[in-house]
Amino acid sequence: MKQYLTVDEWSIIEEGFHPHYNQISESVFSLGNGRMGQRANFEEAFTGETLQGNYVAGVYYPDKTRVGWWKNGYPEYFAKVLNAANWIGIDVKVAGETLDLNQSEVLDFRRELNMREGWLERTFTAQLASGKQVRVASKRFTSIVDDEVGAIRYSITPLNFSGTLTLTPYVDADIMNADSNYDEKFWNEVLQDAQANEGYVIAETKKTFFHVCTGQKFVVTQNGQEIQVDATPEERTKFIASTFKVAVQEGQEIVLYKYAANISSENHPKEALIENTKKVLVSAVGKGFEQMLQEQAAAWAAKWEESDIMIEGDATAQQGIRFNIFQLNQTYTGEDERLNIGPKGFTGEKYGGTTYWDTEAYCLPFYLATADPQVARNLLVYRYKHLQKAIENAEKLGFTGGAALYPMVTINGEECHNEWEITFEEIHRNGAIAHAIYDYIRYTGDDSYLAEYGLEVLVGISRFWAQRVNWSAAKNQYVMLGVTGPNEYENNVNNNWYTSTIATWTLEYTLKALQHVQSTDAARYQELVQKMNLNVEEETGKWQHVIDNMYYAEDQELGIFLQQDGFLDKEQTLVKDLPAEDRPLNQKWSWDRILRSVFIKQADVLQGIYLFEDRYDLDTIRRNYDFYEPRTVHESSLSPCVHAILAAKLGDEERAYEFYLRTARLDLDDYNNDTEDGCHITSMAGTWMSVVQGFGGMRVRDNQLHFNPFIPSGWTSYSFKIRFCGHLLNIKVTKESVTIENQAEKAIKLNVFDQPQTIEANSKGEFAHQLV
Repeated sequence: MKQYLTVDEWSIIEEGFHPHYNQISESVFSLGNGRMGQRANFEEAFTGETLQGNYVAGVYYPDKTRVGWWKNGYPEYFAKVLNAANWIGIDVKVAGETLDLNQSEVLDFRRELNMREGWLERTFTAQLASGKQVRVASKRFTSIVDDEVGAIRYSITPLNFSGTLTLTPYVDADIMNADSNYDEKFWNEVLQDAQANEGYVIAETKKTFFHVCTGQKFVVTQNGQEIQVDATPEERTKFIASTFKVAVQEGQEIVLYKYAANISSENHPKEALIENTKKVLVSAVGKGFEQMLQEQAAAWAAKWEESDIMIEGDATAQQGIRFNIFQLNQTYTGEDERLNIGPKGFTGEKYGGTTYWDTEAYCLPFYLATADPQVARNLLVYRYKHLQKAIENAEKLGFTGGAALYPMVTINGEECHNEWEITFEEIHRNGAIAHAIYDYIRYTGDDSYLAEYGLEVLVGISRFWAQRVNWSAAKNQYVMLGVTGPNEYENNVNNNWYTSTIATWTLEYTLKALQHVQSTDAARYQELVQKMNLNVEEETGKWQHVIDNMYYAEDQELGIFLQQDGFLDKEQTLVKDLPAEDRPLNQKWSWDRILRSVFIKQADVLQGIYLFEDRYDLDTIRRNYDFYEPRTVHESSLSPCVHAILAAKLGDEERAYEFYLRTARLDLDDYNNDTEDGCHITSMAGTWMSVVQGFGGMRVRDNQLHFNPFIPSGWTSYSFKIRFCGHLLNIKVTKESVTIENQAEKAIKLNVFDQPQTIEANSKGEFAHQLV
């Protein structure tokens, strides 16, 4: 762990310059608004360790797959989020010397990400080789009001000299992804247009032909008054800049206000990009930095009003949960059904910035509870619109008849993950998408979604499961061979319990969904049967036979579900017996050694118990938890939250809090030594789940909310808001009681400590804690 950031309930603060942690800080201090995002790179030149990162939502490049041994079924490419034009750049020269913190003595340094209002501020004093000292204060944000615009206030004050400053605000689209498979640049030049105080670059992606216009305008003030500068424009390949000089006196502040826009052909006609970029920038400059900042603060206040979790008595825990919620709200707004949630969001390139099963398994519950239902619905519609691609993906692997295999990694519906043990075998992702449909409907009450979109997806997935199993004459049951479960430290195993469990659950749910649509909308049912060419009797009969005759690996003596058939053949070493210098395993051990070990990357059996806990009594849950958790190294960001929730279910406050803190501060404290690649955005929704479903004990059963909360001993209170079936609830938990405020215009029936309760419209109910 690296604990160099100051604990503050509303801000992430770095006191002092930590160049060896700079790429970690670039991830943690990132900004985004759902449409564009920016790592916390410096505006001025920096020759130290850095990962330049500017991203435009929906824009990608299909980088040709690079493997040593090609296998049939491999995707042709890996879809990568593109590192786009650097719009923040401001080169600074002090009497001819370049300001570069890697080449200067940094006398003081402070960086703050204000999560309450959505801005990043950096202040420092630097002494250059000449001995000249300057004080710099930079504040910037990506607007969530004008979501194609970013704005910067960059001030410089000479401290021990009078002389000349040379400033060059620029836009540089001559960018290369750090993860490029063949070290190529993904952008072609279309146009550049540099003028005195503004400029524009249009770049086009190779192969996919997206156009992005990035423009800048700037204003300069001295002594608080706008001044005119004689700027010299510059153009070169995929680059524009304007350079000007200004005479400065010791102690006199010069401020450059830079406004930038990223306008994509995803949202604007290509022929109108320049014109529309100019309009956006004229509007931004007309508002001015301070007005835009005030609008930003107001917009963030509205977001916090609906999604904040307040923790009293534990600033470390409070900072962690707010950081996670802040990054989730920066990444996805739900306004565009073409977009989804990449594992790194707008904070890094790793994983391609595309869609994984994380969205359905972890992110959906957060957006269901904290945003308008349309936001979560759009996540489901995204998958529905990729259904035909999922069918084509399955066909490439030999499946027929409309069977659908959703990709492990995608940006347009095609599989683009090229590690065979994941691409071909980690098929449990199909089940997460089916479960998300179930989750959405039970949470919103919008069962019309089944007839409109959901049933087609469920049938496609169920057809896949029915073909993916095979009959074992030896066992006289169906088996699931050659799979990888959520624990990616086991590959090509047989009868992974979680995969088999979610497969048969999907088949069960699809049968119920068919019956529901048939009974509620017979005309639509017949239409869908014909559209899907569904042989109802034959196919549903097969599905029921699989349900009734599926094999699940168990050990009767231990009373546990086996992660896979051969799990107990492994040497049963516990994590506590691992030498500290061996961690993390994925950075210290060979892959062969990992695969033969008992160690688990993330919740696997426990993932299934978490999803389907109502099927199991408390003793069964406890036996499996106590067996698998001591063997789990939690080297996936998705692991701690599930363990926190189950520990809370078991009344294990110590482990529940330990895992909550680990998921909440995974990136802030760099637990897994990988935050420099970007933040773990999708697992951040698991942090929210750890509080609401873990400590809050929230579940949905029989179309009603259930709460069985407890409070960690170090907390004074905590509170959160929940949307549910048209209601808005505010839940506050103290040492003495639980208060639930119904902020809706209608009463709600729910359960608190397993007792049915009714809370009238616009009223509160208070319930004393129950002794367990």
